[in-house]
Amino acid sequence: MKILFIIQGEGRGHLTQALSLHQKLTADGHQVVGALVGKSPARKIPAFFSEKMKAPVYTFDSPNFLPTARNKQVNLTRSVVYNVSRSYRYIGSLRYINRMIKQTEADVVVNFYEILTGLVYTLFRPKAVMICIAHQYLFLHPEFSFPKVNPLSLGMMLFYTRVTSWGSSKKLALSFRKMKDAPGKGIAVVPPLIRREVIEAKPTEGDYLHGYMLNSGFSEEVKLWHKAHPGVKIHFFWDKKGETAETRINDNLVFHPLDDALFIHYMAGAKAYATTAGFESVCEAMYMDKPVMMVPTHIEQACNAHDACISGAGIVSGSFNLDKLLELSAHYPSTHSNLQFRHWVSQADWLILREFHEDSSSWLSHLRSKYNFFQSLINPKKALKT
Repeated sequence: MKILFIIQGEGRGHLTQALSLHQKLTADGHQVVGALVGKSPARKIPAFFSEKMKAPVYTFDSPNFLPTARNKQVNLTRSVVYNVSRSYRYIGSLRYINRMIKQTEADVVVNFYEILTGLVYTLFRPKAVMICIAHQYLFLHPEFSFPKVNPLSLGMMLFYTRVTSWGSSKKLALSFRKMKDAPGKGIAVVPPLIRREVIEAKPTEGDYLHGYMLNSGFSEEVKLWHKAHPGVKIHFFWDKKGETAETRINDNLVFHPLDDALFIHYMAGAKAYATTAGFESVCEAMYMDKPVMMVPTHIEQACNAHDACISGAGIVSGSFNLDKLLELSAHYPSTHSNLQFRHWVSQADWLILREFHEDSSSWLSHLRSKYNFFQSLINPKKALKT
């Protein structure tokens, strides 16, 4: 099959998931014909993605959440006003996505939580089958446990999640742990998309803390904590616009731009991991048996963090007070190897590819029925037998 990826480009999570799925699909004999990545002026597409995605990469303007003035939490009001003011750009993006689906002759579109894809399928009805894949689709599962959050914010997030999947044939919900499918909701629960490089890494317990922050404003909290604990080594990765080289505060505190291989290297040798609660990197930490402290920046990450705690990943914090992470790592059992999580991840290939095989069969049946219909109009004797 020819498969086209359409990816929400915020952070690194959906991008690394796309790289992992690309590995699995191409190994199974499918062709990824391109990757469309939603971007905004507030974010940049990490160089590692274009380098490692063995398919043409295209970008388009997409809605994005904007941080507060201090570049920490999401500013919902500012985000809404900003995206409404850019709606004319998004209309152009809708036409562009629809055109690219046709030009690439994709049989299947894989949507990594990009809201414009759902709108394209609502407005233009492309022929390609759409499969949605993200942890966020687990939020639509009837058995998902939510933390105590603002009901209005929760409702808006769930609506957003539903819009991304409008027109899809199924939703693959990435999960920290095994759960029953919800066929009535079109949801198949599957393991995380962890890349081969992570699985093949050799974890060790080092003497430094590792971290990732979606919004670079949190760096001030890390710097403040480091002043009180100058002897603790810290390596943080950030998505700071304009920063292409490492920022070395001193020998024990370094901020790195997003670099996939370097990120995995530091994860493998870390004592513990702190993050703004994105799903993908928490899974990587769990696979490498690293205790995690999660600092959510918005409701989606709050739900991620709550779900990760239920699955035994670590703790939730309101700030980057790394005292909590050091305490967690001191009491984290050295024999704790996350065997259940690793076993769940080991089933990813066949569980995820099974869903594509099922969709491939339904797509071929759909083409066959259309062929028979037109043949019956032109020459009934030549119509295929079904």
